[in-house]
Amino acid sequence: MVARPHQVSRRRFLGYGGAGAAAVLLGTGAWSAASSFAAPAMSGNPFALGIASGDPLPDGVVLWTRLAPDPFAEDGFGGMSAKPVRVEYEVAVDERFRGVVKRGTAVATPELGHSVHPEVHGLAPDHEYFYRFRTGGEISMVGRTRTTPAASSSPRELNFAFASCQAWQDGYFTAYDHLAEEDLDLVVHLGDYLYEYGVKTNRRGVVTDPRFHTETVDLARYRLQYSLYKAEEPLQRAHARFPWIMTMDDHEVDNNWAADISERNDDPVAFRARMAAAFQAMYENMPFRRQQLPAGPDVHLHRRLPYGRLADFTMLDTRQYRDDQPCGDGASATCTERFGADRTILGAEQREWVLGGFSSSRARWQVLGNQAPMGQTDRDPGPATDVWMDPWDGYVAERDQVLAEAQRRGVRNLVVITGDRHQNYAWDLKDDYTDPGSATVGAEFVGTSITSGGDGADSTAETDRFLAANAHMKFINTQRGYVRVNVNRERWRSDFRVLPYVTTPGAPISTRATFVVEDGKPGVQAG
Repeated sequence: MVARPHQVSRRRFLGYGGAGAAAVLLGTGAWSAASSFAAPAMSGNPFALGIASGDPLPDGVVLWTRLAPDPFAEDGFGGMSAKPVRVEYEVAVDERFRGVVKRGTAVATPELGHSVHPEVHGLAPDHEYFYRFRTGGEISMVGRTRTTPAASSSPRELNFAFASCQAWQDGYFTAYDHLAEEDLDLVVHLGDYLYEYGVKTNRRGVVTDPRFHTETVDLARYRLQYSLYKAEEPLQRAHARFPWIMTMDDHEVDNNWAADISERNDDPVAFRARMAAAFQAMYENMPFRRQQLPAGPDVHLHRRLPYGRLADFTMLDTRQYRDDQPCGDGASATCTERFGADRTILGAEQREWVLGGFSSSRARWQVLGNQAPMGQTDRDPGPATDVWMDPWDGYVAERDQVLAEAQRRGVRNLVVITGDRHQNYAWDLKDDYTDPGSATVGAEFVGTSITSGGDGADSTAETDRFLAANAHMKFINTQRGYVRVNVNRERWRSDFRVLPYVTTPGAPISTRATFVVEDGKPGVQAG
């Protein structure tokens, strides 16, 4: 059997407090019998994979759950029959549901893994709400969510965290236990929510079922992998506590894939079929809106979410539209192909959309939700410039163009938040990394992994080399954790929250370092 060290808890999430909302109350307390639908009785908890909300807007959010009374069923159907099931949902201003403001039903179909994504509208801006689901006589845990401020408003502050890279086999999701206790408005996840690798051996020291030993290639196997991850109680707590804004990186499909090119250069037709399976499973298991419903091997993930006039979140997709990595991928100190003027990591259409947002945004802080580091990562403290080809270092001209256009179009404060690297960085973004005296045009905070890479360390020989080789780098650390952010009108503050270990559960958390960006002054400073 599969080891399940942090299995599903159905306890209510109490003690959040509440904020009243100007809305019509539809009901109080328990669900009324009149709102009940006939649904098949299930042998297990249909909400074993938890609940979530996402993509918050001033008037609403998208809610999510996926029915799976047997989440580890090998066929990928989660113990559900091949029939549609009605799922009820409620949204209230209090966690006891005395003040219900929205109520509705969604149909969970076998074609989408019995997932539902109801989009709730008509809520009050900048308010806290609670939600829950019901089907077959079973009621889910209670989730908390929050709408964003009105588009024309000037919020005093924004509190959020960003995270990435959570390989199940590399450790426990303890970081999410701590994240769930933070005082946040939302969470941003920057990709590598799961890893496609078979889970035969692991740093947890537990025995896994053979059904998890193969790499994810088809839909059933991707669904099973999501179930392995989403059954983790710390992850469920963090999802139920805050609305999430999410994107993908590479491991949701295949390591370092680029457009329709796989890591191993598989047949493009076969790889596109794999992409379609991966994207469908991702949609089935994430709080995505209908705009993110994939069409085969295509999914629309780049989007912009405002937080009043304080900040705009511009979520990038650096996988689907990119050119192949130059010089065969990997790292190189001699690759000249990476400087090619026509090379793209965004694709022309997405790039123009990003640049157009620079011109039209009225936000004080322009936040790019990015996958692999944008700043240059020189691995050699000597005269050579030795960089990896997969991140923006493999697409130099487009990086230079995006940063130059941010300046030209009057972006007041450009801050890039990034995952992928399993390391914490605070560094300056430069308009020309080949010129040591070039101007600083923005800031980038790279967040470490939740688990990927195992326990990590505060400093290593590699971190010493990176600091020596990159004058724009102000901080590096390789412990696990996440980044907590407070933004106001005067400054941005990033707290690097780290754990001493993840290969055993129960690690404490601490703030390893704090860096700030002052309004109107590009670049990072020690906080």
